Amino acid sequence: MATTSSGLRPAQRAERQRVSQQQQQQGLSHGGNSLTRSLNNGQQSLRSKDTKPPPSSSSSSRRSVTPTSRSHSRDFDDENDPGRVRVAVRLRPRNAEDLLSDADFADCVELQPELKRLRLRKNNWSSESYKFDALFTEAASQKRVYEVVAKPVVESVLNGYNGTVMAYGQTGTGKTFTLGRLGKDDASERGIMVRALEDIVSNISIASGSVEISYLQLYMESIQDLLAPERTNIPIHEDPKIGEVSLSGAVTVKIRDLDHFLELLQIGEANRHAANTKLNTESSRSHAILMVYIRRSVPEKVEDDIISQDKKSRSNLPVVRKSKLLIVDLAGSERIDKSGSEGLLLEEAKFINLSLTSLGKCINALAENSPHIPTRDSKLTRLLRDSFGGSARTSLIITIGPSSRHHAETTSTIMFGQRAMKIVNVVKVKEEFDYESLCRKLETQVDHLTSEIDRQQKFRERDKYDFVKQLHECQDSFNEKRKNLVTRSEVLEKENARLELDMKDLLAELNRQKDHNSLMQDKIADIEMSLKQSKMYEKKIAEFIKQLEAACARSESAEEQLDAMKKLSGDHQKLIQKHETENLKYQKDLAVTTQMYGKKIIELTKQLEDERARFEGAQEQLDLANKLLADYQNLVQEQEEISELRLKLQEMYQLHECTVNELQSLKAEYKNQVQEKETITEELYAVQEKLLVEEKWRKTIEHELIKLKNGAPEGDNDFEDKISYMKENWRGTSVFGTSASLNKSGPLREKQSAQRATIAKICEEVGIQKIIQLLTSEDSDVQIHAVKVIANLAAEDVNQEKIVEEGGLDALLAMLRSSQNATILRVASGAIANLAMNEMNQGLIMSRGGAQLLAKTASKTDDPQNLRMVAGALANLCGNEKLHTMLKEDGGVKALLGMARSGNSDVVAQVARGMANFAKCESRAIVQGHCKGRSVLMEDGALEWLIANCNTASASTRRHIELALCHLAQNEDNAKDFISSGGLQELQRISMESSRGDIQNLAKKILKSNTMFQGGMPSGWH
Repeated sequence: MATTSSGLRPAQRAERQRVSQQQQQQGLSHGGNSLTRSLNNGQQSLRSKDTKPPPSSSSSSRRSVTPTSRSHSRDFDDENDPGRVRVAVRLRPRNAEDLLSDADFADCVELQPELKRLRLRKNNWSSESYKFDALFTEAASQKRVYEVVAKPVVESVLNGYNGTVMAYGQTGTGKTFTLGRLGKDDASERGIMVRALEDIVSNISIASGSVEISYLQLYMESIQDLLAPERTNIPIHEDPKIGEVSLSGAVTVKIRDLDHFLELLQIGEANRHAANTKLNTESSRSHAILMVYIRRSVPEKVEDDIISQDKKSRSNLPVVRKSKLLIVDLAGSERIDKSGSEGLLLEEAKFINLSLTSLGKCINALAENSPHIPTRDSKLTRLLRDSFGGSARTSLIITIGPSSRHHAETTSTIMFGQRAMKIVNVVKVKEEFDYESLCRKLETQVDHLTSEIDRQQKFRERDKYDFVKQLHECQDSFNEKRKNLVTRSEVLEKENARLELDMKDLLAELNRQKDHNSLMQDKIADIEMSLKQSKMYEKKIAEFIKQLEAACARSESAEEQLDAMKKLSGDHQKLIQKHETENLKYQKDLAVTTQMYGKKIIELTKQLEDERARFEGAQEQLDLANKLLADYQNLVQEQEEISELRLKLQEMYQLHECTVNELQSLKAEYKNQVQEKETITEELYAVQEKLLVEEKWRKTIEHELIKLKNGAPEGDNDFEDKISYMKENWRGTSVFGTSASLNKSGPLREKQSAQRATIAKICEEVGIQKIIQLLTSEDSDVQIHAVKVIANLAAEDVNQEKIVEEGGLDALLAMLRSSQNATILRVASGAIANLAMNEMNQGLIMSRGGAQLLAKTASKTDDPQNLRMVAGALANLCGNEKLHTMLKEDGGVKALLGMARSGNSDVVAQVARGMANFAKCESRAIVQGHCKGRSVLMEDGALEWLIANCNTASASTRRHIELALCHLAQNEDNAKDFISSGGLQELQRISMESSRGDIQNLAKKILKSNTMFQGGMPSGWH
């Protein structure tokens, strides 16, 4: 249990011991520069860098919280304690109240900024001295405070560390001014929040990082979102492994620029709870926490060799740094007797002091190295778990005042800062691999490579198509030419065959001619021989010779034709050889072209395979990145599932125990039912007797009430209605309550206590339901006493809800509607005034026509006591901004101003209180942007009445009127009415003569900020 509640303390102690052992082994037991070098040389991890030094022997010794000597300081070395909480002190200048009340006394604090020492005076001859990291006098500028206190933290956050800047001190000492000042009119007055975001936005580019903010408030132990007011009671989640705190229900807004942040900050400040106290007119009633989340990629040029080698071993995965900056504006601690808080303000003060006490306990435990740190005592300490004793670099600025009246609060604040200076955090850089960025980068590369491959493939397909088309064209041309050659060759072959046949025919004819010639020669020879024998045949021989010559001529011509045919045949042979040569050439060219295209196709196929291999490699890298991302997501999912299983196991165990208990209870109930079954018959018979007893009891109660009437002092016309209304003032439901009723005499208080005891006894014996039933009795005396009892019961918060649930509010409104008895109307109005102290009851009263009935009641009577009760009820309703329109429409505002004409001081006081409530709520709504335009009160003549009664004798009434005038003047649309009716002169008088310093300051602020007022004022006015 101790380990769980103490957070990260065991891990911090182990880390300190490890660093101490390293220093002892290396012989570096002291010296800030040596320690830094040893830590840098011993760095082992990319993801975290510890900068906390080992605790020295002096830091482990305990020191008394209360100073016992003249000097309680020690020298702090920033280089030796890089993780120590830095504490600065800022002194608030004297205000008007300090100048008035402490005019004859010296300041209780003396600052020595050059020595960083603060002297706290106990009296004129004794003082205590303390040392801090920085001291700021009254003249210190906002810029210097930021540069000394917050800028080192902001620079650390930009380098990846978590950081915290927090303001602590008494209420009214300037915490919100130091941190949250917007500086619209004067840029030099801007606070730490605006200046820090300005530096962060200027140092982070949109491409390499992002800045997001959440703005929350801790109000009465409930975490509320100031950027989304509807989100309340936001739960806190803690990581069981690393102890990191997160708020999943809070709105996170990404910052575009500084103007965007200023708009968000203005919205958050408008939604923050604030109230008017004696110590501060705008006192913060909640702790405000600005969370700045920074995500920033780590540039490779700033990484050292070790980180670069580690990144190479991890496949050059990108690294991102995530850091968080907390700027905490704590609500001021206050003492009730000094702040004058009452009612709701008192409850708020209780919760504020409780959370600050829990923070102080944690600071004490950390300063004393306690094994148990009570961080779970408050939501504030849970949210600041990392700031004190964690891994964040923390700067604390404590604000104090110079007045001797607040010596105890100033001493407590200084001791808080002294204890905080003993705390040393383990500052770490939070780095992690940016798997999402890597995945997006790889997906982009894969998409690019895929598109490139598609483009190359389309290009290759187009080239292939062109090559194939050209190849087909060449093949078609080759086939066509080949076909032509074959056809021509066939024709030539046929011609050659014909010529050969002709040649054969000629040779055959030639042979025949030769045979004939030989035959003719034989005949010639025979003839010659016969001629020799006979000359008578000479003529015939001559004829035969001619025939022979002719035959020889024909033979020669045939030979010539044969030679021509041979020559022609040779030409045909040559032509056939030429065609065969051309055919071989075409075949060779076709083979070369086919081989060339084949090589190109092989090269393209090879390139396609290479591209496909590169694509597969990129696909493998993408698969690896997806696998790493999936493993990371599965790890996160498994951790969530383990947490869910643990919760389910605990629920099952609890369910088992509940089942066992229920089983046992069922057994017992079964036995009881068996026993009760036997008694049901008897009880049924007894019901009729009980009904008779109830009837008798009712009559007895009526007799007791009559006896109470006879025994009560009738001379006091107000009886308990005055007491209940005084109760209203004590509880402070109005924003401007009075304490005049606390000065009652002793006998009257004893009498009131006796009457309350009597009423409580009646309520206990009779019951509220039966008393409410008596309000409808026909006997007027019974009604009067019953309504007095209800009025006194309504003065207590614990009774109001039950009265409304049992129909008491409806019964009281019915009395106002139908009764003519002045006493009943007075007491019923007082009871409604008591019920109107609750915001929920106010809505019910208005929705059921309560304002109309109260206005009607005021118009029916002139009795000052009746008017005071009605005015008090309407004044309480004026304190609810949501009901203003309905209140005016129902005639409530007009009736309230009409009752002031009675002249009774008590009635006038209630009217003034109602006007102050109405004006303040309306002013707040205008500042928050909920409404705009001229004030509703202007239409009913409220301004003229306030001006006419501004110098009344009653101090409390005068204060209410002055505050109402100031709040009405804050609305610039009312400026013309103020100038024309003389309200501007009254506002000037209030700024100089008011008895309250805060009202004077408010009036001065309004006069300076409104240009129309400045134009209507005298030239010499300041």
